[in-house]
Amino acid sequence: MSIIDDLFGKKNTKVGTDKQVLPVLPSEIYEAATLDFQDIIAPSALRVEPKALNLGEKLARTYFVISYPRYLTDNWFSPIINLDKIFDVSIFIHPIDTAVVLRQFQKKVAEVQSQINERSKKGLVRDPMLDTAYQDLEGLRNNLMQAQEKMFDVGLYITMYADNENELFKIENEIKSILESRLVYFKPALFQQEEAFKSVMPTGTDLLNIHQKLNSEPLSSIFPFVSFDLTSDKGILYGVNRHNSSLVIFDRFSLENYNSITFAKSGSGKSYATKLEIIRTLMFDTEVIVIDPEREYEYLAEAIGGRYFNISLSSDHHINPFDLPIPRSDENPADILRSNIINLVGLFRIMLGGLTPEEDSIIDRAISETYALKDISAESDFSNIEPPLLSDFEMVLSGMEGSESIIQRLTKYTRGTWSTFINQPSNVDINRKFVVFSVRDMEDELKPVAMYIVTHFIWNAVRKNLKKRLLVVDEAWWMMKSDDTASFLYSIAKRGRKYFLGLATITQDVGDFMKSPYGVPIVTNSSIQMLLKQSPSTIDLLQKTFNLTDEEKYLLLESNVGEGIFFAGLKHVAIKIISSYTEDQIITSDPSQVLAIKKAKDDLAASESGQK
Repeated sequence: MSIIDDLFGKKNTKVGTDKQVLPVLPSEIYEAATLDFQDIIAPSALRVEPKALNLGEKLARTYFVISYPRYLTDNWFSPIINLDKIFDVSIFIHPIDTAVVLRQFQKKVAEVQSQINERSKKGLVRDPMLDTAYQDLEGLRNNLMQAQEKMFDVGLYITMYADNENELFKIENEIKSILESRLVYFKPALFQQEEAFKSVMPTGTDLLNIHQKLNSEPLSSIFPFVSFDLTSDKGILYGVNRHNSSLVIFDRFSLENYNSITFAKSGSGKSYATKLEIIRTLMFDTEVIVIDPEREYEYLAEAIGGRYFNISLSSDHHINPFDLPIPRSDENPADILRSNIINLVGLFRIMLGGLTPEEDSIIDRAISETYALKDISAESDFSNIEPPLLSDFEMVLSGMEGSESIIQRLTKYTRGTWSTFINQPSNVDINRKFVVFSVRDMEDELKPVAMYIVTHFIWNAVRKNLKKRLLVVDEAWWMMKSDDTASFLYSIAKRGRKYFLGLATITQDVGDFMKSPYGVPIVTNSSIQMLLKQSPSTIDLLQKTFNLTDEEKYLLLESNVGEGIFFAGLKHVAIKIISSYTEDQIITSDPSQVLAIKKAKDDLAASESGQK
């Protein structure tokens, strides 16, 4: 009578020793249904073969090292540890009594010395191998006697896993070629696969007992913890190391500069990774400012209590490009005024579609006179001034000879369709830990102008107060379209460190970014570089710029969303971006998830309204 029958109510009884039918207790039913831990972790089936083990749907084959070269270099085992394959490694180290070793050495040295003397008596040419062996034995014996070295029996076992024989054969050949290139040879444990597999399991039991004698120095070169690592004791979590599943933790403000650059094709997770970094950076008392060309950061700003400014022709938010920053104690007001005039000339060059040398000179002089019109000079107190507007600049230009063409092109910004954009006093306050400037609703023709003005405004605010800040410029290829905007972005990358500012540049259009004469300098001035999934049309350019190997090139082509290569200083690792559920709900830009979140919010609002 089975317990299952009892459970289904056929008979809730059991047979006793005296053939008497006894009732089945509920506790016995419960215990019969429980699983042991070994039932959970065990494969569905196990078959031991001479060359391998069948573990359910996997094949496992264990190998042991049989020979080492005369010299082992440091980190010779590193390429195996970092191989992107599934395998287990066990290293068994059994100390040998030095007194026993010295007795064996004495006998061996005597044998080698005898062979050398015998050859010498016969007048034979000296054998280099015997001479080398004698020197090695004598040297090692001296070190053992002086307690500088110890001897060990070392067993090195590797178990490889695959879905089929062909895959296992490929993995074996790959590892074999790496080891044999270093004169390290291994063999499969024929007819001992069961003992070998048990030896590799994390039980610390060496059942295979196949050892090679190594002294302390070469043994230290097998140190297994040499995988690619990129972590520090402070900073934020960028993702998980795809080589070994360690955490990639880094602080951009601990590097020689605080800048980063991110290249990725559309939809590969670059904005997602950036928003994740922003959330985590804000927890470390860092102010973050974002220039957002696609309105991707609006929900994030709303969720964490930041400020969101929509810069467009119909927006209520305005920035006056003639604003002057208040000089710091170590700055000269004359330099501030001169620098702002130069930046304004660059702005007008973008707005007016280029300037001739004569027009450049006229505009330079007109800007100075426009400031003078408001009694602003190098001696003025910039904290108590009323800066001029674009219409004041137009008025000054109208009284200057040769300015007709400039005024004609400037009219649309002062009295035409675009007059609401920049011909207004500034009313933007960025006194928050997180601030977003969106230029999505700005016409494409004006986006470079808007991004230049916003970036210049942010730069003036940064120079005013020294704080730890991060400036994020998403879709930076808009700014690389013009030499003036690209030059200004490059100047921030170079000078930001002085003002505790990190610049995070993000772009999907690698071609346009790198065509600019300022593209490569911005990359080289970025201590952190992140390359996510790339398209075949741009991968060759990236490979040349970042000196990628062919393996890294194909890794970027085959990466999934949120996967790529993370560079920090001289180190780089393959990375996978991960987030918590709460972070994902705040930062996702996946349209299906955004619609689902919006629907959930609407349903919640409707239910609350119904309850009221």
